Amino acid sequence: MKLHIFNPEHDIALATNVRRFTAPHAARQLRSDLGFLPALWADDGDIVLVDDVESAVRRSRHLKQFMADVLFVTIDDFRQIWRQNYDLYSGLKASPWGWDWGVAETLLKTRMPRYAYISFMKRYISDIRRVSSRRWAAENLLVPLRESLPFETVGEAKYIDDASDLTFSEGHPVVWKAPWSSSGRGIRYIHDRQQFERNLSWARRVIAQQKGIMVEPYYQKVFDFAMEFETTSEWVGDTCIYDVVYKGLSLFTTKNGAYTGNIIATERAKREILSKYIPENVLEIHKNKIVELMKPVAEDIYHGPFGVDMMIVSEGGKLAVHPCVELNLRRTMGHVALSIPCDDTMPQRTMRISLTDRYRLHIERTDENVLNNNVL
Repeated sequence: MKLHIFNPEHDIALATNVRRFTAPHAARQLRSDLGFLPALWADDGDIVLVDDVESAVRRSRHLKQFMADVLFVTIDDFRQIWRQNYDLYSGLKASPWGWDWGVAETLLKTRMPRYAYISFMKRYISDIRRVSSRRWAAENLLVPLRESLPFETVGEAKYIDDASDLTFSEGHPVVWKAPWSSSGRGIRYIHDRQQFERNLSWARRVIAQQKGIMVEPYYQKVFDFAMEFETTSEWVGDTCIYDVVYKGLSLFTTKNGAYTGNIIATERAKREILSKYIPENVLEIHKNKIVELMKPVAEDIYHGPFGVDMMIVSEGGKLAVHPCVELNLRRTMGHVALSIPCDDTMPQRTMRISLTDRYRLHIERTDENVLNNNVL
């Protein structure tokens, strides 16, 4: 049994790295409006922590067919049922969107004994933050993934800790990325000298706050995709066996680095789409290599869902794969899309988040021939 927490401000919390973290207004609204989201991947009988139970029930009503039979609770509700049903919930484990100081403080408020040790949480979150950085992914995943693939690859990432080392080269556009950032907020595209000058003060602030910045070549993107995984642990006798389990492909779209939507389709259909760009055996090699590289992380640092973002690019008139644009050491929207039931008899559907007065999650049938035309 699990206590689920949707904390979409996770990446911002990692970047800020303070215990008394206050999320920006937009992140707080997203958390409030879509706090029910874990009901899509939870098991029957699980508990989902929300800001307002009545609101969560109302806002999730249109997704009821996809949701588990969960109990929505506020923190005050949870404290009460914890005291009254300790034997029933004594083995309850927390399952947040991502682990950071913000969610640690939330768990402290629940008064669950297993999450009451600050020294343990500090060490745990420190390790997760380190592996969540773009620098760690560039040094520990990108290079070995490029070396392992029997296909044209691209991908370079340079870590710079002194703003005076940032330079502009005409005809060589680059992307500046904060080591920790959320949904496109920490990304700047540098195509000309004007953009270089305009973003230099931003880069200096990032270096001052996060001790460095990533500089990567700009690539002509053709297609975004990701592979979603989960680290697991199982006791066999007196030995704990750790593993990395592949969950499926995520085909998604972005705008200015921010997520906009997912295709909901079977694994077979998604592999068929990608086969137009890269051989299927390359995907299998790639998947197995990520499992191999992430097993030490599963054993020593992190237990839960994660994803590796990738893209197909056009390089010198040829297609190439960037095998690790980003490592998300947390649950992703790709995992959410994978939690929606799907088979070959179902109509084509997409999943997206919209914002008018409120954030809303839409799972919609589309008249576009998504699987054939790759349109979202």
